[in-house]
Amino acid sequence: MNFDKELDARGLNCPLPILRTKKALGELGAGQVLKIVATDPGAVKDMQAFAKQTGNELMSSAEAGGEFVFFMKKK
Repeated sequence: MNFDKELDARGLNCPLPILRTKKALGELGAGQVLKIVATDPGAVKDMQAFAKQTGNELMSSAEAGGEFVFFMKKK
């Protein structure tokens, strides 16, 4: 999947992945895509809730080798 910016949130625990995601999305324009890589299992529910609350689109989420990869489109 194409993305405009990548956020490495590996090794960070809640709420840091969400806080960094919010900051990174603030640097993007509407419709741009942020790729987030995290290792905190709680990030899965956190990203879903964050997208719902903010109106940003969680385009996909996947888990591989203990890493969680999310693609979020800025509203």
